[in-house]
Amino acid sequence: MSNGKTILLVEDDPAIALIIRETLTGECGSFASVGSVGERNAWLADNRPDLIITDVVLPDGDGIDSLPGAGVDPATPVIVLSAQNTLDTAVRATGIGSYDYLPKPFDLEELTASVRAALDRSTQPAARADAAQTDSHGLVGRAPAMQAVYRTIARLATNDLAVLILGESGTGKEVVARAIHATGLRRAGPFVAINMAAIPRELIEAELFGHEKGAFTGAHSRNAGRFEQAASGTLFLDEIGDMPLEAQTRLLRVLQSNEYSTVGGSQALRADVRVVAATHRDMRTLVADGRFREDLFYRLNVIPVTLPPLRDRRSDIATLVRHFVDAGRHSGLPDRQFSSAAMQILERHDWPGNVRELGNVVQRLAVLSRDTTVAVRDVESVLHESGEGVTIAAPADLIARAVDDWAREKLAGAEDDGEIHEQLEAIVEAALLRRTLREVRGNQLDAARRLGINRNTLRKRLGQLDIDPAHP
Repeated sequence: MSNGKTILLVEDDPAIALIIRETLTGECGSFASVGSVGERNAWLADNRPDLIITDVVLPDGDGIDSLPGAGVDPATPVIVLSAQNTLDTAVRATGIGSYDYLPKPFDLEELTASVRAALDRSTQPAARADAAQTDSHGLVGRAPAMQAVYRTIARLATNDLAVLILGESGTGKEVVARAIHATGLRRAGPFVAINMAAIPRELIEAELFGHEKGAFTGAHSRNAGRFEQAASGTLFLDEIGDMPLEAQTRLLRVLQSNEYSTVGGSQALRADVRVVAATHRDMRTLVADGRFREDLFYRLNVIPVTLPPLRDRRSDIATLVRHFVDAGRHSGLPDRQFSSAAMQILERHDWPGNVRELGNVVQRLAVLSRDTTVAVRDVESVLHESGEGVTIAAPADLIARAVDDWAREKLAGAEDDGEIHEQLEAIVEAALLRRTLREVRGNQLDAARRLGINRNTLRKRLGQLDIDPAHP
């Protein structure tokens, strides 16, 4: 579907550049590819692209930070690609007015769809001079499940839409709410949180909307409600699924009209807030059971953000542990390292309490471990003392997840040489042969028996895989 438009790709990896070129050749009239900031600037001096696709980390600079000064028309759409898959990168991409942000490894169909939409777009918002500050805002992790969260938060930075955060207890819903506030249009205003499950039913309306003096027994003075406290900022309604129906009705009216009155008051006040709600409950089930208003659900669920449980992002556990150790050190707790065996236990634990539970365990380990390096016995002791014991993911599940991650990266980030199946077989087989030889102390006859293969076959494969049976 060539349309006569020009795409400029800024990517220093030749293999990735080739894949993108081959994928997008039919989507444009002209395709240019450069591999550095300097080459990009030289090309832009003489040409005007209709779309820029850029990597972030380039040999001579940052592809995001350097773009506003490269003389690019602010209306030119930009798609950012990056292996630096953090909220910081997603927010910086939004800060330059980028059309889209795709973390590596990316899906080629998703890239193609984004390119088509960007080329069809006639205008692009000008770069924001006041781009949000560049830090992680408490969000840690680069697992694929977190990338969707980062991208959604970044896309919320330029609008004021209502957000509904969904996820199990302990997954970090308030952290995400604070990140949405800190990177959004209202970040200069207050962030006010209220837990709907912690407020008595009869006091919820007074807590949300405030009350006048004498409005009810014990109301000795006028109190501002959370809507008033959060004016010009963000109101975070945590555990919204526990809100009683009568309060839901009034909240719906406020969201529809952007006006409310205090309990006992008659003056209409403007609801000048961004509403972010969160729950660990299945909202659609609550709606189906008549325990939550369907119309209110749709008012809140304009932009849903679903947080993954920790068991679905185990590759982030080591990073999270280091994050909690560093945070504890700044709070006066002892610095700690973790042995590889201790870390493996943490990575294989199922964490029913998610990130919150992991943080608590790391803090206890920092205090209770006898050595500077946390050992297996320390982890097992703390987990048993917590009353739940050590819950371990099945090794087969861990292998399947590792293969899935490896295959995703190979299929999306490298030239297709038709040898992926063979490469994976060699990796898995080599690991199996080495472990078996170590277990039998290099006895090839015993190793062949344990593996269920012929001894000559074992010798042949050891040679092909360049494995020394005496030092596997």
